[in-house]
Amino acid sequence: MRAVRALGGEPTVVNVDDPTGDWPILEVGAVGICGSDLTLLRWNLPTTLGHEIAGTLGGQAYCVEPTVRCGDCDQCRIGQPQRCRGLARHGIIGAAFDGGLADRVAVPQDCLVPLPDGLGVADASLVEPLAVSWHALQKVSAMPGERILVIGGGSIGLMAVAAARALGLDVDLAARHDHQREAGERLGAGTPTGEYQVLVEAAGTDSALAECVRWAAPGGRIAMAGFAQGDRRVPGMAFLMKELTMVGCSCYDNGAGGHEFALAAAALAADPEIADTVITHRFPLADAAEAFRVATDRASGAIKVVLEP
Repeated sequence: MRAVRALGGEPTVVNVDDPTGDWPILEVGAVGICGSDLTLLRWNLPTTLGHEIAGTLGGQAYCVEPTVRCGDCDQCRIGQPQRCRGLARHGIIGAAFDGGLADRVAVPQDCLVPLPDGLGVADASLVEPLAVSWHALQKVSAMPGERILVIGGGSIGLMAVAAARALGLDVDLAARHDHQREAGERLGAGTPTGEYQVLVEAAGTDSALAECVRWAAPGGRIAMAGFAQGDRRVPGMAFLMKELTMVGCSCYDNGAGGHEFALAAAALAADPEIADTVITHRFPLADAAEAFRVATDRASGAIKVVLEP
């Protein structure tokens, strides 16, 4: 079968053996390219890329919750698999294990989330990034009546806008590119003004974090949802004087607030405008190199690029 792997830092379609083992094998229908996939390209991992996955198995449509957890540690037992103490040994589908940029992918049974009525496989790769943003808002306890600002207009930022609206929250968006701001408006975001109790850093840059501090009201909460490597720089004086709270946000959970992956899937099913707005490009698997090129060029108008085997 075909699979996309990093060869010399480039996304390359190669022929590999079909998956084997005890895990169910999903026929892949759609996979989104995440910003982290662009980083993983440079790592030249020996595994197939892709963790934003949707497909079919036995006539049932699923999306894939790609955290492969131990299920036994204290964090897994309280519904926080993203903090699994065994994650270093288990890990993420698309990094530690072969991912979904292939014709088929092996997935643990407990990572398969059935799609609700109204959400097709072609759009369901968006469940994963929407669940990331949903989780970020939950981590800072965003509530109706509070002012919320999202910094960053990529897929995680726009999904944070969509998650906020699905949760009945008012939200504004600060984005770099015109097409990102236009997409935010379609999803219900306003233009930044004044100060905010809740801020979502969705760009993964120090400048975006500084913007969060600048826009934050005294006592505000910052959800750090943007993917970044290395240490982060915080404007220290303003952060201290405003007594802000900054919360790290990783993946999604299944705790007291409910199964966030399933909640994100339901939100997508309820509002087809989300997928229509955020998915800007679709490519066949054979055109993976061009798909990754487009996904890298944010100024070109790309938001979410999806590959369909």
